[in-house]
Amino acid sequence: MSVNKEVKRITTHTVQEMKNRGEKIAMLTAYDYSMAAVVDDSGMDIILVGDSASNVMAGHETTLPITLDQMIYHASSVVRAAKRALVVVDLPFGSYQGNSKEALNSAIRIMKESGAHGVKMEGGVEIAESVSRILTAGIPVMGHLGLTPQSIYKFGTYTVRAKQDAEAQKLKEDALKLQELGCFAIVVEKIPAKLAKEVTESVQIPIIGIGAGQHCDGQVLVIHDMLGINKGFKPRFLRQYANLYEQMNGAIKNYVGDIKSKSFPNENEQY
Repeated sequence: MSVNKEVKRITTHTVQEMKNRGEKIAMLTAYDYSMAAVVDDSGMDIILVGDSASNVMAGHETTLPITLDQMIYHASSVVRAAKRALVVVDLPFGSYQGNSKEALNSAIRIMKESGAHGVKMEGGVEIAESVSRILTAGIPVMGHLGLTPQSIYKFGTYTVRAKQDAEAQKLKEDALKLQELGCFAIVVEKIPAKLAKEVTESVQIPIIGIGAGQHCDGQVLVIHDMLGINKGFKPRFLRQYANLYEQMNGAIKNYVGDIKSKSFPNENEQY
């Protein structure tokens, strides 16, 4: 029987057990109560309250503008819906880089005010002090390596990371460092599948991929991308499981049409 089905609530211990047994980990984003309720009821292992809310919920071009208060608002909504999944929240840009005391305060606010189960942070050795400080407070930390969208202006592009030997070597070292510090899992984003396989096999903790191939311990996607609510975003790594944009658009057009033609509401739809 899968670990996933044996537990009432997924914890960091559960996902470690899943890696140990070779059972893949399913992770998806959610940002509000209604969507999170559907995701949780679908047997999801981890719900990520991603700073991608900056893009898909608020319409910003990057993840940088979203604030800690906004992340706490989204996380609180998701936590109220998640009866079973592990809820992990992104620490937003500017809430932890370069200041481990501020990092700890940010993580404590997320945990206390939203009721989430852990935080996610982008970066390797350079954020080691912040990771350590948060872990010392008993807060689970998920790492994030490879394409780190909060550093988009440093990279200048959303292209695949770690194709060169030096960057690949640093990524491997960063993964080992994050494990050594005590992170319970690491997301690797947009890196070559071969490198992701090496990293997955080199650490004991779960590696969750997005655009990182089939050898990771689990996979994560942004829900709006996976359900086809976003138009036009179709990178190679994205498998679209529905085309909700067209379905929703069609339903709303029908609603508008029924109002205009005076067929809604009819006699059975009034008091």
